[in-house]
Amino acid sequence: MKHELAQMLRQGSGVIVNTSSGAGVRGVAGGAAYAASKHAIIGLTRSAALDYAKSNIRVNAVLPGNIETPMMDRFTGGDIQKAIDLEPVGRLGKPEEIADAVLWMSADLGAFVTGAAISVDGGWSL
Repeated sequence: MKHELAQMLRQGSGVIVNTSSGAGVRGVAGGAAYAASKHAIIGLTRSAALDYAKSNIRVNAVLPGNIETPMMDRFTGGDIQKAIDLEPVGRLGKPEEIADAVLWMSADLGAFVTGAAISVDGGWSL
């Protein structure tokens, strides 16, 4: 963010959307380091949002859940049903659904949103 923020200060505005995870708002058994890093992203996002709000720079985070990607195949060993069973909505998310959230946060539609950590995870983090 260091270089992004420097450019945004020069141009007088900007939007940053960091990527965390549902693990950023809850614990993960056997995944302390992962959860800690994802919590840190949310803290960084919120602090930067406060630091740069008056400079017309918005900083938010998206928290993807279990998404249909090759990473999920590796995570489940090819048994996608394991991941589906964790989702309250009964399916995995699509990459496009994460992209839609990022686009909303980046567009004028999300102009009054800064410091938010928005879960896009089918209810997993509840």
